[in-house]
This record gives sequence, structure tokens and C-alpha cells, in this order.
Amino acid sequence: MRILVIGGGAREHALCHALSLDPAVTELHCAPGNAGTAELATPHAVDAENGREVAALATRVGADLVVIGPEAPLVAGVADAVREAGIPAFGPSADAARLEGSKAFAKEVMAAAGVPTARAYVCATPEEADEALDAFGPPYVVKDDGLAAGKGVVVTDDRERARAHARACGRVVIEEYLDGPEVSLFAVTDGETVVPLTPAQDFKRAHDGDEGPNTGGMGAYSPLPWADPDLVERVLDTVLLPTVEELRRRGTPFAGLLYAGLALTSNGVRVVEFNARFGDPETQVVLARLRTPLAGLLLAAATGQLAAFPPLRWSAGAAVTVVVAAEGYPDKPRTGDPVEGLAEVAEHDGPEAYVLHAGTRRDDEGRVVSSGGRVVSVTAAGPALADARALAYRAVARVRLAGSHHRTDIAARAASAVPSSPQSPTIE
Repeated sequence: MRILVIGGGAREHALCHALSLDPAVTELHCAPGNAGTAELATPHAVDAENGREVAALATRVGADLVVIGPEAPLVAGVADAVREAGIPAFGPSADAARLEGSKAFAKEVMAAAGVPTARAYVCATPEEADEALDAFGPPYVVKDDGLAAGKGVVVTDDRERARAHARACGRVVIEEYLDGPEVSLFAVTDGETVVPLTPAQDFKRAHDGDEGPNTGGMGAYSPLPWADPDLVERVLDTVLLPTVEELRRRGTPFAGLLYAGLALTSNGVRVVEFNARFGDPETQVVLARLRTPLAGLLLAAATGQLAAFPPLRWSAGAAVTVVVAAEGYPDKPRTGDPVEGLAEVAEHDGPEAYVLHAGTRRDDEGRVVSSGGRVVSVTAAGPALADARALAYRAVARVRLAGSHHRTDIAARAASAVPSSPQSPTIE
């Protein structure tokens, strides 16, 4: 099978890494990719949000499947263009991707489907925003209605900060604050059948103890030893299936990766947000535990064959990923600095630990240098969370990037909890 992966972050490197281990994959291409994906897949220069360019590239390389990683190309209709060219695409149509592209649309779908979520107001003027803030009170939750690369949300007790964010965004969704821990649950779907993956938890704040500004994610782990064993089934029944059914009823079936961001509140599970693609950094740990070959799963979703796909198999162990970010991230990340120590991770810690590139490129001297805010994700697997966490941080210590920072508490509390069975359909 010849596969083309679209995107250039750690999510796409994680996808390429998993696909490269699948014996069914005979050729792997990535566009535009990064310094890490180039070691696994043939790189191509492409405007990832231009459907015509992506479809032409897929045709030129003879792709049997195109896997679209980021949200912006999906919202721009790249999956539609690929399918129009006669090539299976893993990723929803532009119409279905509105589930992530517009938080107001997502609230509308959830209301129609009876999916539990926070009460919310859609506000287009400062006056409407003020009324919504008064209605809910602190903590204030203000979300940019459109795409914001995971950084369009402000949660604050400071009313003026909440008002300023609403004014800066224009159209916003202001909603009630949800208490309780957050969980990410991915599901692969072909628009009818829904196959949930294993849950993960990520860490949004920049600094230890959930301090500092919101980011795209500073680390993640899986499984969740503290979560109810029936969590996946409950979310499948009350969130994932109703949402997929509602989109199909509207004539815009969702085929691809449906990502439910959940809050486990004192009143039950509530949806915080939907995304239309694999999340970063949760993808790194979820795919690290997946034992079912990835290519066949994605192709089955892209071709409407999920109902006949065998149950997923998972590692009984755990995985942890830690993001190494550039100086100044998330506000004004510094770029162009050499990233060193990567070969040392491979030599001393692999294959249980490995580096997934996010914001990297090769300079004129052939060195790997930083090119974005989140530079690399160091991912490790082990028999238990404590083992995976220790190995991940040992590998992080080998990565050298001037001025970089990372959280030191990823999975710390979960690793100290009493372990329980991983939440997976079939364990190896």
C-alpha cells in the first residue's frame, strides 16, 4: 500500500512512525513533513491547504490512501478534493469538519443529538459577550469560534481578560465552566461504524502544576489508571454514536478521526470540544500502544469497511510523551537553534523511547534546527506508567536545545496511582 500523509508536525511524524512499522505499507510519502518524517517517508513540498495541489501529488505518487493530519486542510476541503480524484482519503469532508472549524456549529450538532456538553452562548458583539459573562460568572470560559491551533481558549477568573479575549476574537462561544479532569478519546469512523481508541490525557498549560499560558499541549499519557473501566463504552453510547448519527442525518457524514475532548464532571461526562483529526500530543501515546496495524484501520474507515474490521489490539503497557518547546513558546518562540542529542536517544533508549519531530527542519549545513514552538515530542513505552515516564524523562535529558523548556510533571500523579487494567477492547 502506498500512503501519503499530509502535514508537518509531531502528529504526522507519529502517524508516519506507526505506518512505517506496518508490513502492508510499501511506500510512505509525507508533505510537507519535517526533519523527522524525512527519515521515514519521501518528503514533498506542497501547500497542505490547497486541495488541487494535494490531489495532484497523491495522483503523481500513486497513493492508495491519503491521511490528512491537521485541521486546517480538512476545513479547507482537501479531503473532498482527494476523493474527487478517485483516491481514498482518511479525513472528513469540509462540511463535516465544521465540527471543529466552528464551535457554534458543534454546539448546534450536540444539542440536536442530545450530547451532554456545557451550556453556552454564541456571541458576536462585545455587548453579547458581556451579557454571557454576567450570566455564567467566574471562572470564565471564552472560546474563539474558529480554528486557533489549540490556543483560542481562555479560562480565567479575571473578567477584563475574558472580555479582552472576546473582543480580540470577534465571534466567540462563552460557556459554563466544567469541573473535573479532562480526557481525550479518539474514535475512527466511516460515517456509520464507530471504533473508539484508548483514552489519553494531555497537559495544556505551559508549566508544571498547570501554571502558565495555554498551549497546544506539553505532554500526554495513556492509559488512565484512575478512570472508570466503562468510560469508553459510556462515551461511545452517549457522545460518539449520537454525533456521527446526527451528522449522517444532516447529509454530511463524518468519516475520519473524531476526537472528543471530555470533562469528567461531578454531574457526569460532558463534551468540552470536538476535533476532526488526531490530537497532538495524545496521538503519540495512543499510537505507541496500538498493536493493530494502522494502515488497514485507516483504509477501512476511508472506504466504508469498518464494520468488518477486526477488534483493535492494544499493548498492556503504558506510554508517555513529553514536549520539548522552544524558548518563548507559546507567545514568541525562538527558531533556528540546533536540536542536538537525537542520535543519543536512538542509541541508548530506543526502540522503547524515540523522538517525534514537530517544529524542525534541516538547515544548509544539514543540521536539525528548530522551526516552531513545540520542537519535539519524546515518547516512551513501558510495562507501567512509572516505567514509561522514567524512560521518557531520561530521553528528554539527552535532547539539547538552547533556551528550551518542558514540563517535569507529565503523568506524575497518574503514575503514583494504584494501577488498573488498561481501557482497551483487546490487550496483548
